[in-house]
Amino acid sequence: MTQVLEGKFIIGALEVCNLPELSIYDLQVRIDTGAKTSSLHVDNLRRFTKSGRPWVRFDIHPDMYNVETVVECEAKISDIRNIKSSNGVAEERYVIRTLMEMGQHSWPIELTLTNRSDMTFLMLLGREGMGKQVLVDPSETFVLTTET
Repeated sequence: MTQVLEGKFIIGALEVCNLPELSIYDLQVRIDTGAKTSSLHVDNLRRFTKSGRPWVRFDIHPDMYNVETVVECEAKISDIRNIKSSNGVAEERYVIRTLMEMGQHSWPIELTLTNRSDMTFLMLLGREGMGKQVLVDPSETFVLTTET
């Protein structure tokens, strides 16, 4: 059972999420309260036009232990932003909006698309993506995954 405090549910420093609109499931995500934006590691990022609007197409290997599994995704570009990464380097990134599911909860988030190949986890969930519904217990991991 999800622990709820003041209408917010608690997550750990690592969780598993689904991005169903992108057909990505069981993706391990690092929770980072020090990061403002959320990011997703993608390969083969390509911009194209669909119905007169800018879109992106990209590949992701959602199972970090099986790089043979590739999911090709498409999403409408919602913004382009300059983001300063943890190493202090700013880069221009495409931003997409998509639904995120974590445990029994779901909400829309914005994700910046980037190369996180030097990071341990393919996705980082920052403060904006957590919204007002999440509290983080940094001493725990996979809180929502271990619920019965």
